Amino acid sequence: FWVDKSVGGFRMDAITYIKKPAEFLDGTPDSSNGTVSIHTMTANTDGILDYLHAFKSAVQDGTDIFTVGEANGVSAEDLPDWVGADGVFDMVFEFGHVKIDLPDEMNWCETREWTLPEFKALFTASQETTARTNGWYPMFLENHDQPRSIDHFLPAGADRVAGGKALAALVLTMRGTPFLMEGEELGFVNVSWPSIDDYNDVSTKNHYQYAIDEGYSEEEAMAGVHRFARDSARTPMQWDSSSQAGFTAGTPWLPVYEDYAVYNVASETEDPDSVLNWYIALANLRQEHTELMTGDYEELFHDNEQIFAYIRESEAGKAIILINLSTAAASYDPACVENAELILGTNDKNEKGSLAPLEAVIYEETKN
Repeated sequence: FWVDKSVGGFRMDAITYIKKPAEFLDGTPDSSNGTVSIHTMTANTDGILDYLHAFKSAVQDGTDIFTVGEANGVSAEDLPDWVGADGVFDMVFEFGHVKIDLPDEMNWCETREWTLPEFKALFTASQETTARTNGWYPMFLENHDQPRSIDHFLPAGADRVAGGKALAALVLTMRGTPFLMEGEELGFVNVSWPSIDDYNDVSTKNHYQYAIDEGYSEEEAMAGVHRFARDSARTPMQWDSSSQAGFTAGTPWLPVYEDYAVYNVASETEDPDSVLNWYIALANLRQEHTELMTGDYEELFHDNEQIFAYIRESEAGKAIILINLSTAAASYDPACVENAELILGTNDKNEKGSLAPLEAVIYEETKN
C-alpha cells in the first residue's frame, strides 16, 4: 500500500517483539515484587526471522526502498541474520552501547561503571560484522528513548560544548549512516526537574515507582530519573531566544529547557565555535572525503582508556580519527599520523601525539 504511494522506506519500531511465544509460560521473577521482564519473555522469539523474510520478499524485493529495524536484544554476533546479503533489513539499531551502564533495564538506581575499551569494543564488533556481511550500520548515540549523550557517555562535569563536539566526531566519522536526535546537534543535555510530577513519560513514572517500591528513597529514585528519563530527549526544539524558544505561541507538552536563550539554532548558527557549526563542518567533510562514508574501519589503541581512535580507508583516501572522550589530557603514539595532515579538529593548537580534554581531530594521510 505505502510502497505504491512512493514511500521511500520504513523504520520498524520494536521489531524484535513482533512474534509472540506460542505458549505464555511463567518466567523467572527478576525483582522482589515478583514481576518478570517482558523483554526476556518475548524478544527474538524463534521464527521471527521467517516473518521478517516474508515482509522483505513481499514488500522490499524488486524496489529501492530502505528499511531500518529497531532491534533491541540483537547482538553483534546476530547481525548477519538481520542485515547484509542474507539479512532482513538494510540496517538495524542495536542497543549494546546505550545499555552499557544498566545491568538491569528496570532499575535506574543501580548502574555499573564501564571502561572506554568496553565501549569501543561494542562499536568495533558491529562495524566489523556489518562490513563482513556487506551490511550497513546506523550510527547513533541518542534517540527518543535515550538520555542525552553528553550526560550519558561523558564523565560528570564534562564541558558540554567540547563534549558535544567530541561525540559528534564519533557519530559522523564511523562507517554507516549517522542518525541524530533533535537537539543533539545543539549540544542538548538532560533535564533535571525536581519532581516526578514534572515528567510526562509513562515509562519514567513507572521506573520511579519501581524504585520506590524496591525501597529506594525519593532522592535516589529521582537521581535515576535525572540520568535516564526519556523526556530529556523530548523537550521542544529550541529555535531562538524568543518565548518558548520560538517553538510555539502556545503551551508545549513539556517545558522548554531553561538554557534555550543560549543553546538554540539562531544563536549557534551565528557562533563559529558552536556545536551546530561543528556538526555542519563534519557533514561537509564527509562529502569531501568519501572514505569517511564508504571506507573500511580499523580500530587503533584499543586498550587506551581515554582515546577512541580508528582509521577509515578506501581508494579515495585514508583518514585517521582520534577522539579524547575524557576530561584529562591524553597521549598516543604519533606514528599513526606521521605522514598525515590535520584536516579538521576542535583545537587549532593540536600537536601530534597529544589531545586536550575532549579534543577530536581528523587527519588525512598524504600521498607520496
